[in-house]
Amino acid sequence: MAQDITLKVAGKPYRLSAATPEMEQLMRLAAADVTEMMTKFDARFPDSSPEDKLAFVAIQEAAGKLSAQKKMSRLVEEVESLQGDVSAYLEGMMKK
Repeated sequence: MAQDITLKVAGKPYRLSAATPEMEQLMRLAAADVTEMMTKFDARFPDSSPEDKLAFVAIQEAAGKLSAQKKMSRLVEEVESLQGDVSAYLEGMMKK
């Protein structure tokens, strides 16, 4: 059952709904991460608008997500290749 929660991002509260306790934990970690990045961008770009800083955060997070997806894809390919190698090895062992 979904649970209503309130998250603070950069000092502003947001009411959201978390489907599971695990999702709530992830949402709270994400809110803390966004707040931390916003604080860093505040220090680096004090004259930028909050919207601009949020755009910087979104771009950084999206780039990180794409990088992780690319790495995951390479790892899946490597696992599939290793599975093929193991299967071929085992088939060879069974023929002996």
